[in-house]
Amino acid sequence: KLQEKIDYVFKVVVIGDSAVGKTQILSRFTKNEFCFDSKSTIGVEFQTKTVTINGKLIKAQIWDTAGQERYRAVTSAYYRGALGAMLVYDITKRQTFDHVARWVEELRSHADGSIVIMLIGNKGDLVDQRGVQTEDAVEFAEDQGLFFSETSAFSGENVNSAFLKLLQEINKVVSKRSLECNNGIKGNGNHDVAALKGEKIDIISGSELEISEIKKLHSCSC
Repeated sequence: KLQEKIDYVFKVVVIGDSAVGKTQILSRFTKNEFCFDSKSTIGVEFQTKTVTINGKLIKAQIWDTAGQERYRAVTSAYYRGALGAMLVYDITKRQTFDHVARWVEELRSHADGSIVIMLIGNKGDLVDQRGVQTEDAVEFAEDQGLFFSETSAFSGENVNSAFLKLLQEINKVVSKRSLECNNGIKGNGNHDVAALKGEKIDIISGSELEISEIKKLHSCSC
């Protein structure tokens, strides 16, 4: 019966270079698991987790790029309706951080303009192999208007807090839009009201979430 009580479903996409730990972060947040023999994700995959934010029951529907990033074929359909993005790099591999700007550019061109972006430096447990200084990431995040956290999917450090921060910020955006809509703040005619209901923003009510959970394909058996 939990399904009936859900107030919102927020779609979040997890992006970044291959092998930075995107699937592991997702697994740690949704199932509190870490898979040692994790292979590349194959197929379209999303996982869900329900949390309470400001008295609202919110289901986070978190999508994994499913290996598409190898072929630079992450499509606009993947980003459609996403209210938040986790952009992940590996703190031990400088190249994965150097590519972050390209991922931000891709997000800006494909996703809704108000998408909330959280930059994640993963593999924080491998601090002795660090190739990206925290200061560099903080500077980039501030410059681009992103939120930032360093995490370890292996130990679980900061994974929950990063996801919760992202969901809280999405909730602020959604609440603000709802308030403006209800107060009749229309800006350009009915533009904002239309935008709220439009495909791009796609705030799904809980009762409508019947998307086939068959899409949860796992190459990792644990």
